[in-house]
Amino acid sequence: MIIQAINWNPSPILFEIGPIAIRYYSLMFVIAFLLGIFVEKKLYKNDGVSEELVDSLFIYAAISILLGARLGDVFFYSWDYYKDHLVEILLPIKLNPFRFTGFQGLASHGATIGMIVAMFIFQKKKLPQKSILWILDRVVLAIPIGGALVRIGNLMNSEIVGKYTGSDYGFIFQRLGETAPRHPAQLYEAISYVLLFFVLWYIYWKTDKRKKEGYLFGVFMILLWTIRFFIEYVKEAQEAGRADWVLNTGQWLSIPMVLVGVYFVYRSFKK
Repeated sequence: MIIQAINWNPSPILFEIGPIAIRYYSLMFVIAFLLGIFVEKKLYKNDGVSEELVDSLFIYAAISILLGARLGDVFFYSWDYYKDHLVEILLPIKLNPFRFTGFQGLASHGATIGMIVAMFIFQKKKLPQKSILWILDRVVLAIPIGGALVRIGNLMNSEIVGKYTGSDYGFIFQRLGETAPRHPAQLYEAISYVLLFFVLWYIYWKTDKRKKEGYLFGVFMILLWTIRFFIEYVKEAQEAGRADWVLNTGQWLSIPMVLVGVYFVYRSFKK
């Protein structure tokens, strides 16, 4: 075979300094926010808005995305567990026995909802002279790169794996005790998000569509959640009890997100 399976077994820890372990996943989050700040400052400067506002923007974004992603995982995927462990929802620990775990469950649908809510608050408090759609049209350009980096972090953790390929192609996730190749769904998603970034970047810089408020946000919602919808077909269900659903949880949650995007694209042309 030209394409052979890859034996995948990297350590999730990049390096350690005494008791402190620097993990790839955490590093990807940090890089994602730094790149996001760089992208947003470039956009704000181009639009004649103070770049200093971007620092506040990303404080709102960081808190809302992490909180939304955490709550999204709790309520969309893991409520059967957390309803009996409420203390563990917002604390990075496990009880019985007690141990520090970090936040291991994050859901992108929850992160999106959290980010939108935070942008409403940011607009009211920091940038009332601009509309919420103006802000959303620009913040969505930073999200795909962040999403791609987070999925690379998932790949390094050997988590959110794909289904078995049934062939010699794929990744063998040895940390999970696997011996057969699976689809590297994390890699598919990361590559798709990079392409989405370039689509949005082109629309902003090379067309006049950025002047139509809500258009970029709408395109982002349509493309991002369409990508998620189709990649879910090669992902293992995150909840074993939902594996035989016609559509899995991620797909059901993606459908209203796409419809929201269609509405805002339509609205931008209507106005």
